[in-house]
Amino acid sequence: MAQVEIYTTMLCPYCWRAKQLLEERGAQVKEVDVMADGKLRAEMRERAGGRTSVPQIFINGQHVGGCDELYALDRAGKLEPMLAEAS
Repeated sequence: MAQVEIYTTMLCPYCWRAKQLLEERGAQVKEVDVMADGKLRAEMRERAGGRTSVPQIFINGQHVGGCDELYALDRAGKLEPMLAEAS
């Protein structure tokens, strides 16, 4: 099973949607809340190529983007194969 990390904040509806889709696809998600932690937010920004919005999603260490990109991967039939890969 793939290693899935998602940087979130508690009040973000896009974070909730992304987590819901990942869980529907059977992924075990490691959630990192960056709402009140500047160091974690800086880590997210560095890993995500300067992007500051949440969610930022990584599958097996590969940045896949935010909620819209995740849903686009799913519609294209590419998400489940990514989730099936071992890290």
